[in-house]
Amino acid sequence: MENGCAKIAVLDEVLLGDPTGAAFWPARGVLLVADLHFEKGSAFAAKGQMLPPYDTRATLQALGVAIARHQPQTVIALGDSFHDGEAGERISHEDLSAIQELTANLHWIWLTGNHDEVLPGGIGGEVAVELDLGPLTLRHEPRAGEALGEIAGHLHPAAIVRTRSRNLRRRCFAGDGRRLILPAFGAFTGGLDITDAAFAGLFCAAPTAWVLGRDQVYEIPPQKIARAAL
Repeated sequence: MENGCAKIAVLDEVLLGDPTGAAFWPARGVLLVADLHFEKGSAFAAKGQMLPPYDTRATLQALGVAIARHQPQTVIALGDSFHDGEAGERISHEDLSAIQELTANLHWIWLTGNHDEVLPGGIGGEVAVELDLGPLTLRHEPRAGEALGEIAGHLHPAAIVRTRSRNLRRRCFAGDGRRLILPAFGAFTGGLDITDAAFAGLFCAAPTAWVLGRDQVYEIPPQKIARAAL
């Protein structure tokens, strides 16, 4: 383990699960992030549910930490980078400028998601629906059934880990060596328990969870993962 990152194999490729929730693919120099959900706070505020309006900035700061740690050549965002179609109108000039600086200095690819089928103008970078990169296929929403080499987001995986004194719920990477689902990266994004029915059929066996700690990612085998209370 290096810099608190955990090695995660997908087919014959090794990725590093970062404590921020990003995944770095050293062989390709690619940093992967999923479900940034920029401007989720302002979307809730527009509907009368007031949240602190700093989620985009906090997400960008975490993204900066992951980029500084791994020094990628390419960043690929796996969809739902913006919370809705009006996010580009609500985002502050300062945060938009920070995104533009990132996309100007790195090879940046935005994959579209169900929240951002059309991305805001002026953000820079390239746009794609999905991407085949070597043996791996990158997309937002995991395909039903077997999809060898797939890396996706969308489901916001989280795991409940048993300890001697209590159970802890944390965001996580979820995988079985054949496909990998990334945790949601956005500051205001939640998590869906990996024992939920939404994950059924995606893995050949109960998945391993690589759980995000404060400064380290912990590999948790299936038998130590608790099922959420109904």
